Amino acid sequence: ILFVEATHMPGKGGFTLTGQLGDVMKESAQIALSVVRASGGMLASQVEFNKRDLHVHVPAGAIPKDGPSAGVTMLTALASLLTDRPVDPKLAMTGEITLRGAVTPVGGIKEKVLAAHRAGVKRVILPKRNEADLIDVPDDVKREMQFHFIDNVEELLELALGLKELKLVAKHSHWESTKTPALSVAPVS
Repeated sequence: ILFVEATHMPGKGGFTLTGQLGDVMKESAQIALSVVRASGGMLASQVEFNKRDLHVHVPAGAIPKDGPSAGVTMLTALASLLTDRPVDPKLAMTGEITLRGAVTPVGGIKEKVLAAHRAGVKRVILPKRNEADLIDVPDDVKREMQFHFIDNVEELLELALGLKELKLVAKHSHWESTKTPALSVAPVS
């Protein structure tokens, strides 16, 4: 289980990533930031990005971490920070995100769900295309947890932060305009 923390401070538009992250995880964080910035102010209406520095940290810095699975968590941590909405500490999530706002499937669902269960997590957000992977999870574990399946970042942010009526999912190549850590079940390598 990985925790993702985000903070911001006065600055010049910098973006810092720390926590022994591999290239793919760094890309996930960059994509999450791009989704937030491209939201047309829906997620960060009060933030002047050119006057703030953002910092995303994944604790346990001595342990190398990589893979796209934390994309939804990176986005949720940034959205939580910028909207001042806390994430339920008993919520875990996994999934890759795209610049167009899609949430795509990832591997290792059984292992991630079992790790979340051991950590006391009660709700898990998974990519819709990973729903069939729950067949590998023991029934007693599934009975003790609630699962939500999503296709896009709008559904993610409604479930994770209660943000409703967002219009973030891209149409063609343009976005449609109209201090709390997030928990991830991304694997620790």
